[in-house]
Amino acid sequence: MHSYTTKEVAQRLDLAVLKPECTAGDLADQAAICVARGVGCLCVRPTDVLAAVRLLRKSDVVVASVVGFPHGNHHCEVMALESRLAIADGARELDMVLNSGALFSGDVTAVRNGIASVVAESKPRGVIVKVILETCLLSAIQIELACQIAEQAGADFVKTSTGFGMTSSGPTGATPEVIRIMLDAVGGRIGVKASGGIRNWADAVRYLAMGCQRLGVGNANVILDSKP
Repeated sequence: MHSYTTKEVAQRLDLAVLKPECTAGDLADQAAICVARGVGCLCVRPTDVLAAVRLLRKSDVVVASVVGFPHGNHHCEVMALESRLAIADGARELDMVLNSGALFSGDVTAVRNGIASVVAESKPRGVIVKVILETCLLSAIQIELACQIAEQAGADFVKTSTGFGMTSSGPTGATPEVIRIMLDAVGGRIGVKASGGIRNWADAVRYLAMGCQRLGVGNANVILDSKP
C-alpha cells in the first residue's frame, strides 16, 4: 500500500466549517489552519464564502461552498441562484446536496435536474461540483443509482455525507462498504469524496487507499497529528 506523506493527505482534505454555531472567529481560525497545514480546500456556508476568500487570498487553499444544504430539497432555480452567488463571491468548488425526497420517490428526472441546475452554473466557470448523497439514508441500490444520476448530470464528484445526516442510531458518515459501492458505480470516471466520521490518520489513509480523491473532515489538525 502507498505510504502517504502528511503533505499528500493534507492536500486531499476538505475542511468543513458548516455548523450553525460557527462564528467569524471560527472561520478565521480554520482558514489559518488550512494555510499552516497545507489543507487543500475549506468548505464553508454560503454567507461565509466572501470572507473565506479574503482570508485565503494569499494562499493556494481553494474555497468551496455548500449548495442546497443540508437536505437538498430546493427548487432548481434556487439551487442555480445559490450556485451563481457562491461563484461570484469566489467559490471554486460547490458541494451540493442531492434531492433525497425525489430519489426516495423514484423521480430520477427531478434528481437529475437538480444536479444539472448546479452544473450549468458551474461548468462554464470551471467550478467543480460534488454531489452529496447522504448515504446513511440510502440502500445500496439507491447509492448506486444516485452515483449514476450524478455522473449523467455532469458532476465531478459524488460524496457520502453532509455530516448532519441522522439515522435511528445517530449520525452516520462514510463507511468502507458505502465507499466501495460508490467507487464501483462511477468506475473512476468521476471522483469520490468520503465525508463524515473520518477522525484520524488511519481513517483518512484507508479511504485514500481505496480510491477516494477527497476527504471531508471537521478537524484537520487531529487527522494530520495522528500520523504514526
